[in-house]
Amino acid sequence: MSELAVKAEKLDAADELASVRAQFILDDVVYLDGNSLGALPVSVPGRVEDVVRRQWGELRIRSWDESGWWTAPERIGDRIAPLVGAAAGQIVVGDSTSVNVFKALVAAVRMAAGSGRRDEIVVDATTFPTDGYIAESAARMTGCTLRPVPPAGVPDVLGDRTAAVLLNHVDYRTGRLHDLPGLTAAVHAAGALAVWDLCHSAGALPVGLDEHGVDLAVGCTYKYLNGGPGSPAYLYVRRELQSRFDSPLPGWNSHAEPFGMRPAYEPAAGALRGRVGTPDILSMLALEAALEVWDGEGVSVDAVRAKSLALTDFFLECVASYVPSGQVESVTPVDHAERGSQVALRCSDAGDVMKRLIERGVVGDFRHPDVLRFGFTPLYVGFGDVERAARVLGELLR
Repeated sequence: MSELAVKAEKLDAADELASVRAQFILDDVVYLDGNSLGALPVSVPGRVEDVVRRQWGELRIRSWDESGWWTAPERIGDRIAPLVGAAAGQIVVGDSTSVNVFKALVAAVRMAAGSGRRDEIVVDATTFPTDGYIAESAARMTGCTLRPVPPAGVPDVLGDRTAAVLLNHVDYRTGRLHDLPGLTAAVHAAGALAVWDLCHSAGALPVGLDEHGVDLAVGCTYKYLNGGPGSPAYLYVRRELQSRFDSPLPGWNSHAEPFGMRPAYEPAAGALRGRVGTPDILSMLALEAALEVWDGEGVSVDAVRAKSLALTDFFLECVASYVPSGQVESVTPVDHAERGSQVALRCSDAGDVMKRLIERGVVGDFRHPDVLRFGFTPLYVGFGDVERAARVLGELLR
């Protein structure tokens, strides 16, 4: 047994989150793709069966009241809230991340318009493509100019024309963690509103939405929150802005009197303004079950963050030892303050290398043109997994 394998055993033995792994359905595959789709929690299949067979099959329409379907978007939002550093009553669950980005960004521009002539949207130039597409559409819709800028350059371009700034907390390619507190403060100093995409940070590291005064935020739930494929996203609206939040997608579910069926729209109070249409109950209640893994003693965002950094540090150590020199280059920051919960390695023939890794039981993913991505979900990834993944990568590249 190698020294690194021995070290992995010791680290696993001391891991305070090791017992949480039993709450997921796993096999002997090293699963390092939780930054795309989280593993299945053991509680979800039974919950979904109950929703289908009893709540839908027996109670039918009564379940909107008796099973709590109608209040699920806010109830589940309140469960997500502490994981992103928010008080209750500010998050509503529903729709996709893309739809919520659109709602948040257009609403931000509308709110900013009340403070002078603000007609520019700044967007993260390195963002996930959909965020860029949505930002471009929102700019056309609101008569704004779109200005793509790398996150580090955002403070230099802000001014009295800036209405809203859309940023990613963690870069989906590299795993770089951007400075949410500092950038949010810079946006506010310019009189604009900050909209954050939390898809690659929620459930993996502290966010601090309330603490840092974030205006609006969105995120998916199928990555580090393990909600399942296509599980609904969420929208955060800071409490102080809720009375001004003007959604570009007003629907009957966000009406102050949804069953009044009135021709004129009157928005509901609070975060409910973020709702649009009928909630997707099956996937929403699967998500609710998945979030129960956070209820265990000692399972906290801070504990997850500490383990995440330990896992990624150890992976980089193992890669440096096992992989021949010059075969890969890490594009993920070494500095903990700038690292999310993934490691991205630049590698020639990365697509083929990932295919061979998967054949050997190590699942990550590939991003064009040459990046191997490995996501570390501390709730179920162990140090032995990390050592094995790096060792197999080294064997393939030798």
